[in-house]
Amino acid sequence: MQFTRKGLKAEGFAGFRPIRSLETMRIPQGTGLFTVVAPEDFQARFLTKSTAGISKKKDPSLSAAALAAEWVDGAVVLYVGKAGPGSKGNRGLRRQIQEFVDFGQGKPPGHWDGRLIWQLADAGSLTIAWKELPAGQLAGAEAGCHAAFVEEFGRLPFANLVQARNKTRA
Repeated sequence: MQFTRKGLKAEGFAGFRPIRSLETMRIPQGTGLFTVVAPEDFQARFLTKSTAGISKKKDPSLSAAALAAEWVDGAVVLYVGKAGPGSKGNRGLRRQIQEFVDFGQGKPPGHWDGRLIWQLADAGSLTIAWKELPAGQLAGAEAGCHAAFVEEFGRLPFANLVQARNKTRA
């Protein structure tokens, strides 16, 4: 897999909508993967304080040094996440991405995945792309993306702090 816009499109990712003008009603409701992609010539500038919501009285902000240590030079993919069906079957890409964007606008999150995105100046210029996949393929697909990214760049995407593993059930 190539971690470029062209490579993502070749893998079936669609959307590529800037966060600042994202219309969530145009995002499919099904399960799948989503990525946060930097535009051409994006320069990482870190905010002192994250715009993300507070969770369990914990501030999601990191120091500039910690953010710089996570930054992956030369990578345009900044985050790879998954959107499963949820325990009631009512989740999916649209809801997961909406919650992710709401988190960046200061609303309390259900989880902290991807929180480093919200400490980048001009995070609104980043784009969201998605790929619908059956729920049963999500864990393997996310783990495969993470592993391929690590193989190419030597580390996870900027805002992925934990590597997904393909959990197979016996």
